[in-house]
Amino acid sequence: MPVKPTLASKNARILVLDSGAGGLTVAREILHRNPDVSLDYFADIAGFPYGTMPDDVLIRRLVSLVGNCLSQRQPDIVVLACNTASTLALHALRARYPTVEFVGVVPAIKPAASITRTGVIGLLATPATVNRDYTRQLIEDFAGNHEVVTHGSNPLVVCAEQLLQGTKPDTGILIEELGKLTTKSTAGSVDTIVLACTHFPLLQPYFKALPSCESISWVDSGSAIANRVHHLLQKLGQRDHSHSKITFIAAHSANDAPPYKTYASYLLQEALPQYDILHLPLI
Repeated sequence: MPVKPTLASKNARILVLDSGAGGLTVAREILHRNPDVSLDYFADIAGFPYGTMPDDVLIRRLVSLVGNCLSQRQPDIVVLACNTASTLALHALRARYPTVEFVGVVPAIKPAASITRTGVIGLLATPATVNRDYTRQLIEDFAGNHEVVTHGSNPLVVCAEQLLQGTKPDTGILIEELGKLTTKSTAGSVDTIVLACTHFPLLQPYFKALPSCESISWVDSGSAIANRVHHLLQKLGQRDHSHSKITFIAAHSANDAPPYKTYASYLLQEALPQYDILHLPLI
């Protein structure tokens, strides 16, 4: 249940930001690897989904939102828990806030290339991530000897967001969207799929339940991001862990407040989680 907000503690503070629930998959991995940190989760509901926002608009929005969070929360590390945002805006954020440690989430092409048996990898992302030069360069650098087929799916982002609001995904949509990926190969069968949107691990149990996906390996960036955060935390040195807590920060209208309790239960895997709420002005 919500508790009254308190002043920021001296322990390490991590800010995780996404346009909705997707970044929770990364935040949960961070907490599993680093259970004593204080974690601020920013759900930019007003900007959902980032994958359909024009590039220049998204960059300006992220620079502004991160600036507000830096001034109010003073995080030690900022995790941009969105492939679409990371492949676009990390350079601008680091240039604007050069003293801040930023961690971005990018498609896990390299680990997928190391485990594929057929040599055919599927990249499931948003259309924006699929079309980024950054993504194409990752494929060239780490999977140049493999066939990589791609599909950008906004419907799956919506399905994942709705899942944490209590609506189970439509199996027909899952089959249709995955089919648009797996039928593109000309060299063989897709046996490894990169979930290159942080929303998509929320749907992974439903993907695995599909008969057509029984033999597929699924890869995402969550554990790698958690390890990177752990490495950066070690550089920060010893902190006071006695006041670790979860705070949800949101930018949303009166009609689309996120389901905080569901978010917190997913993050902490507790039926009655403790958390704070902080609202920021809409931009």
